[in-house]
Amino acid sequence: GRVVLPPPVVPAGRRVAVAVAAGAAFTFTYADTLDALAAAGVDVVPFDPARDPALPEGVAGLIAGGGFPEVHAADLSANAPLLADVRARVDAGLPTWAECGGLLWLCRTLDGRPMVGAVPADGRMTDRLTLGYRTATAVHAAPAVAAGATLRGHEFHYSTVEPGGDALRLSSRWGARSDGFATPSMLATYLHVHPGGDPTPVTRFARACAAHAATRGAGRDRRRTEA
Repeated sequence: GRVVLPPPVVPAGRRVAVAVAAGAAFTFTYADTLDALAAAGVDVVPFDPARDPALPEGVAGLIAGGGFPEVHAADLSANAPLLADVRARVDAGLPTWAECGGLLWLCRTLDGRPMVGAVPADGRMTDRLTLGYRTATAVHAAPAVAAGATLRGHEFHYSTVEPGGDALRLSSRWGARSDGFATPSMLATYLHVHPGGDPTPVTRFARACAAHAATRGAGRDRRRTEA
């Protein structure tokens, strides 16, 4: 069906850019999500977590979608400069939205290899597939979702993280469970969300990025004035 695009949320004359994980390890981000970000006024800037030494300059948000980080775990783990940069930026409040593979990358470790460490959990691969559509209720507020709001999406993964987190309450015909991690500036879960008929998560994330960019710009202005 037709994807409903969000209205522009970035103020006229201001550039707001979001870093989007790409490359061989991160191959699953919905094109419709990127289109919805663009409709909201956000510039999408791809980067390769296995190769780039830092996040792209000037970004005010980070999206790390799905893919196969376990296949490229050695290269991801060896890119220590980027891991340190991402950890520092996320810890400092960079609006961040991670799904599945992105969740694993943000964990402390993946199959014993060091990762970003912004999520207080460890990931490992299993031989059990978790697959299906989910309805999720947000337990905690995050950049892409308000507390108590509903998200709809799917899971497809052979991995697990310990602990599993409690950002969302996922429900399906097989029951319910808690999943993922949330802070006021980060959402990292297994749920893949498609903007489809509800662009609200993208709109909320774009607003968080615009607010972060404005705050950062105000900080630069203050430093110039003080100088």
